[in-house]
Amino acid sequence: MAEAWIESIGLVAGVLGIVAWIPQIREVWVNKRHDGVSLATFGVVTIALSLWLIYGILIDSISMIIANVMTLAAIFAVIIGVMRLRSSDQ
Repeated sequence: MAEAWIESIGLVAGVLGIVAWIPQIREVWVNKRHDGVSLATFGVVTIALSLWLIYGILIDSISMIIANVMTLAAIFAVIIGVMRLRSSDQ
């Protein structure tokens, strides 16, 4: 495991990465808008984050594990919201 100060840099970066998704989550869940959201792109991002999570587990980096689990949760919130809205549009 990396030194604590190195892991804390990773945790700060992870928190900022999660905060970046909040406007998208709000747009989908609060404002009920899904136009312009590409599920294909979100699928690729999900795969990439899952691979980063596996990498973080393999190198025993708690900051990578936490950041990627939380970011995946945010991504899934958007995907689920968009799928819900699109199914109710039909």
